[in-house]
Amino acid sequence: MASEGFSDFFYAGPNGLKLHARIYGDANSRHWPVVCLPGLTRNARDFHELALYLAGKAGSPRKVVAFDYRGRGQSDYDPDVSRYNVGVEAGDILAGLAALGIEEAAFVGTSRGGLIIHVLGALRPAILKAIVLNDIGPVIEPAGLAHIQSYLERKPKPKTFAEAVAAQRRVHGRNFSALADADWERMVLALYRETDQGLLPDFDPKLVDTVANLDLTQPRPALWPQFDALSALPMLAIRGANSSLLSVGTQRQMRERHPAMQTITVEGQGHAPFLETGTLPGDIAAFLDRAERLPTRLFKNRCRRGKRQ
Repeated sequence: MASEGFSDFFYAGPNGLKLHARIYGDANSRHWPVVCLPGLTRNARDFHELALYLAGKAGSPRKVVAFDYRGRGQSDYDPDVSRYNVGVEAGDILAGLAALGIEEAAFVGTSRGGLIIHVLGALRPAILKAIVLNDIGPVIEPAGLAHIQSYLERKPKPKTFAEAVAAQRRVHGRNFSALADADWERMVLALYRETDQGLLPDFDPKLVDTVANLDLTQPRPALWPQFDALSALPMLAIRGANSSLLSVGTQRQMRERHPAMQTITVEGQGHAPFLETGTLPGDIAAFLDRAERLPTRLFKNRCRRGKRQ
């Protein structure tokens, strides 16, 4: 797959599963590598365009590693559905980074990927150099979870690529008015795989059970202690203006607890913004460059003084 700008990397994860990641860019780059972590049912393909940009088009080319969690993409499905959780998945990421010899990196986490970053901050804080959170924070709104729950329970079953594009527009179009035809097509290419039975979502169907069984009448545990533990790190928080998962209030509290945190609101998009659209690739690259140039001691001082980078 080198002609497509990446190579496939397989490694042995805990519990004996064969897990997969995509590798973009120069392994010998002098800049921090970037680790990309997708959402609940998503996979490494979500980051393809962003990874190509960060690895080759940005002013500071970087090695980029985009992971498929267990049960997604080219990683093995787990026979034990209880292991589809952020703790186990965080361990899988650490195993993959150890296999690649990566001891520290900047992390980009979309939705569930951002939750995994919170866990990594508790398990291996030294591995985190900078963080981009894409439409996720310490508090998950019940309305957003209900939307995901409803979508997965009634997920479209298209037979053709055109039907899949139309189905995604029908379900998500109201919250993603800014997307162009090419954006919807990339979404479908990342979400589905072709089989003898036609198009199928590229994840273990048992993942649906992990969401369907959630009791949304009870508040989800907030991750403020875990978030606070990340406050010494450069952070960029991206929110879709139409997001129902990350509220304006939660993002405001994040900014109050992490005064140096930068924020971007993406108009015309919901949960979660497509990171390859608009100015986001350049914004993310510029954030990483600034974070890498700023000594940790100075960054901590800026946090304490409540100034932005």
